[in-house]
Amino acid sequence: MLKSYFQKKLIEAGCDEAGRGCLAGPVYAAAVILPKDYKNKILNDSKQISEKKREILRIEIEKEAIAFAVGIVDNIEIDKINILNASFLAMHRAVEQLKTTPELLLIDGNRFTPFPNIPHECIIKGDGKYLSIAAASILAKTYRDDFMFAAHQKHPEYAWNKNKGYPTKAHREAIRTVGTTDIHRMTFRLLPEQLELKF
Repeated sequence: MLKSYFQKKLIEAGCDEAGRGCLAGPVYAAAVILPKDYKNKILNDSKQISEKKREILRIEIEKEAIAFAVGIVDNIEIDKINILNASFLAMHRAVEQLKTTPELLLIDGNRFTPFPNIPHECIIKGDGKYLSIAAASILAKTYRDDFMFAAHQKHPEYAWNKNKGYPTKAHREAIRTVGTTDIHRMTFRLLPEQLELKF
């Protein structure tokens, strides 16, 4: 089972993002504050859990969390500031919305832009180590998947209901034959032969 906290005496918010490697759609981030005595044997890195279990966990996390919030940075902003900065900005937006102010941020990964007046710890593969980061990974992933499912209804040719915007063969083939949409990230390498893009 994952660890309940990094520092027992501090109010900690776990932070994680989803959609960094996608060719389309926003990047989503979540911040979650869990009770110190919270336990969950199933909760883990969202990539290690089935879609069905993620949905069940999302309901439980939202019910049990002291506070949670989701931040979004769309593809237009991603193209302006780059995906790394967009990931940090999405986390900042999530933290800003928390109804309880954390005293420490647990960040999944090895880099972060400091949030004003709140210290942070970067934890590599933190979503597989701490419950609060794992919870954030579940919320970020499920909220983003909801967005991509809705986008799929409008643009079914890209198979976003399956690939969620990631660079699969089907997604790239649709870009090659149909062109791009208003949610594609134009600064990303959408096709190996960039010149073939139809705008």
